[in-house]
Amino acid sequence: MRYLMGIDNGGTFSKAAIFDEDGVQVSVASVPTVTLTPKPGYTEKDLEELWEVNAQAVREAIEKSGINPADIAGVSFSGAGKGLYMIGYDGKPSYNGIMSTDTRAWAQAERWHRDGTIQKTYEKTLQDILAVQPVSLLAWFKENQPEVLERTKYIFAVKDYIRYRLTGEAHSEYTDCSGGGLVNMLTKQHDRELMKLYGLEDCYEKLPPLRYSSELCGHVTKEASEKTLLAEGTPVAAGMFDVDACGIASGLCDEEQMCMIAGTWSINEFIRKTPVTNGTVALNSMFCIPGYFLIEESSPTSAGNMEWFIRNLMSFEQKEAKEAGGSVYKTANAWVSSIEPQDCSVIFLPFLNGSNEDALAKGTFVGLTAYHTKKHMLRAVYEGVVFSHLTHVKKLLLNREAPGSIRLSGGAANSDVWVQIFADALQIPVDVVADKELGAQGAAMAAGIAAGIYRDYQDAVSRTVKISRTVMPRPEYKEIYEKKYETYRAVIDGLAGAWKYFPN
Repeated sequence: MRYLMGIDNGGTFSKAAIFDEDGVQVSVASVPTVTLTPKPGYTEKDLEELWEVNAQAVREAIEKSGINPADIAGVSFSGAGKGLYMIGYDGKPSYNGIMSTDTRAWAQAERWHRDGTIQKTYEKTLQDILAVQPVSLLAWFKENQPEVLERTKYIFAVKDYIRYRLTGEAHSEYTDCSGGGLVNMLTKQHDRELMKLYGLEDCYEKLPPLRYSSELCGHVTKEASEKTLLAEGTPVAAGMFDVDACGIASGLCDEEQMCMIAGTWSINEFIRKTPVTNGTVALNSMFCIPGYFLIEESSPTSAGNMEWFIRNLMSFEQKEAKEAGGSVYKTANAWVSSIEPQDCSVIFLPFLNGSNEDALAKGTFVGLTAYHTKKHMLRAVYEGVVFSHLTHVKKLLLNREAPGSIRLSGGAANSDVWVQIFADALQIPVDVVADKELGAQGAAMAAGIAAGIYRDYQDAVSRTVKISRTVMPRPEYKEIYEKKYETYRAVIDGLAGAWKYFPN
């Protein structure tokens, strides 16, 4: 039996998981990472610490599995997209890693929208410009800390940085770079003229060669082997943006399927062979399957809001659950289940980590009275997250027929009550993908193709993807959620002029 490893770097954890050839998860190790917030709107990672955390996760996954590391046929990566990870000419980080929740470059993105740059770049990138994309962050550094760019040799996504530490080789990868405004989608290459439009022509030479997700990008070095327990010489594939990884691990390999990922980010996506260029969706990027474009609507507005609520407003319940050997998530789901949607008029805008509505929008509860409790507030958080996903899905459905079902993964998929809210608000059946680390699984599928275990992604999907359950929408809740969503939109519209008074 041969095995595959996927290494996944999200916003709060680095994970390594080992799978057999049929996609059965043999072991997983998850190690928390520290998020640095030196200023409001800044979210960073110490890159040396991040490498140590990844090495620890890989070691623990191998030790838990009990397998011989030599039986791992290939390794690949998944990681949060956007953000910025820079390596200097001395081989060391030239700055902390900038996460995809960082908002420091909002003014640069806003300026490009205002001065017409977006119209020029869109002709090449086929996508909007976001404050969290590497191009916006590079512009921020050029204007505020140019010395950082001067000492930078390579511009990476987070997974590219970990691959670099594992192999010593520098590569870019299509799914991340095309989603970050760094690729000419017509030529499928880095583009000096595109970088000039951003005012970043000096950064062009810092972009490493592009590779496809399942393309071989080196082998585990002796130094990395000693640190991780992976066998020296193990093949290493390029990997992919975690949106692609969760999508392919959910079975997104044809144009019928649609997927939602409810983690820190609200990710909503489908694939097709031509991009959407009518302006109704924000992002077109290259999918991990060559020849397909990922049509994506996303924002950092999903289940991370629930984690904030638990951390800040359920500390007593968390302690109580821990002492009883239970889970605070079980308590949270019970709270939400105890209140019918028509009995909770509180609206929550899930913008604690950013927004899909306004760059300055903030998380907000509206409609609280003395009657309401934390249970009503948590119900509003669950619904607000769903309504943000629904906003994105509505935009996607302007360009295709509604699917027979939508596949859901991420933290919210572990909650039966939350999945039911998704189904009722969407009025579309929701398929829940069998519980495992989907980001790591998608990465392992790329490693399996590079290692010759799978012919292609379709073969990998047929062998590894399992649906655990399908949740049907309840027609009697259709009108209730339509009215609540209308109120949600009215609150957003009503606060549109207020966000400028809350810059931080």
